[in-house]
Amino acid sequence: MTVRVDMSLDWQLRQVEEQAASAAVKEAIGAVFTHMRSGTGRNPKRRGGKELVRLLEAARADAAGAGEWQVVRLLQDSLDYAEGRILRYDFEERHRLFQEGRVRSDSNRDYLGRQLSMSLQYAAAEAQGLIDDAPRTTAGDVVAHLRERARDARYLEAPEDRPGWYRITPGMSQMGQWVERVLRDRRIEVRDPAEAARRIVTSPEALAVLAADEEGQLVLRAAELHRRAAGLKALRAVVEDPLAVEHDLQKALEGQYWIFGGAYVGEAAHRRLVPGDELDIPLVRGDGALHVVELKRAMSLREALVKRHRGAWVPTAPVHDAVGQAVNYLVGLDEHRERIRAEFGIDTRRASAVVLIGHPGAHPEVPEQAVNEALRTLNAHMSRVEVLTYKELVDNAERALGRA
Repeated sequence: MTVRVDMSLDWQLRQVEEQAASAAVKEAIGAVFTHMRSGTGRNPKRRGGKELVRLLEAARADAAGAGEWQVVRLLQDSLDYAEGRILRYDFEERHRLFQEGRVRSDSNRDYLGRQLSMSLQYAAAEAQGLIDDAPRTTAGDVVAHLRERARDARYLEAPEDRPGWYRITPGMSQMGQWVERVLRDRRIEVRDPAEAARRIVTSPEALAVLAADEEGQLVLRAAELHRRAAGLKALRAVVEDPLAVEHDLQKALEGQYWIFGGAYVGEAAHRRLVPGDELDIPLVRGDGALHVVELKRAMSLREALVKRHRGAWVPTAPVHDAVGQAVNYLVGLDEHRERIRAEFGIDTRRASAVVLIGHPGAHPEVPEQAVNEALRTLNAHMSRVEVLTYKELVDNAERALGRA
């Protein structure tokens, strides 16, 4: 971690020194100044480092011992600023450092107002675009989308071929988190892993070098496996939550298409391909064909998945209703296949579907083996629709991850 030391900290510490009454506290603050001003060279810079943090902590302890709690608070601000927990403009405003008559700065206020106005306008445009693409978008969807954009904004790109333009690439934050985690977990000596990760993921050349290197590929693969394991753990928690509804399950599955097998290359950008139908998760296979994932409740499903009928276990009405819904989706996709291919470049003529429904743990009176066998028998008699429990999906993904 870089310790910040500059004119703002210098001026704020002068205020702290003025507030101090105890000679011991003044002496401790004096030691901070002595260290800060002990740089060498023709144009000596202020010195920071771990020693500055130690001296500030010592001064704070002396102030607490003398009962000077106002000075303790001010020295805590000094520490927070030096260690990057307070922004410079906020620090200068809070302590009125460079303002005539110690009044609040109009320029800082106006600058902040402009930045806030532009941020809110951008958020409103993002929300409107999301609603235009999917009219049934909920408030929770909008909030989640904006939070993801906020994370991606940390990896803002400035294209060389478009001066004055900037670009936010969706999904950059996840890649940045992988790289940052790898840098930390491998104990690589990097001063600021977050900043290093940002430079790597926003540089195609750096990523290409990493991917071309044998050890670099291992790093990227390890990071991907780590991300998948974390995502799978989070998904299992939602799947086993007795209060989780379809929306919760959909959010936990978004971006994790690998869970459904290696045949899929990503998620389709549009969920509303047919008027009146909105797909839960539209996956695209390597050959360009569509695969529909229809989500129903897991642990919160009220009815059991199977029942006894004439000495055998058979699927119940909720399963058949969900299959019928998936079939209707496929019929609609078939009827509009030419338009969908022309507009979206997706082949729906060979589309298939999987229905995720229920969890054996929700109805312990029914053996899990009976549930799985009844659904497999049903699947054997259907060509384009498959039915899986959430537990079976997660278990299969966990086994695949263990073999990777």
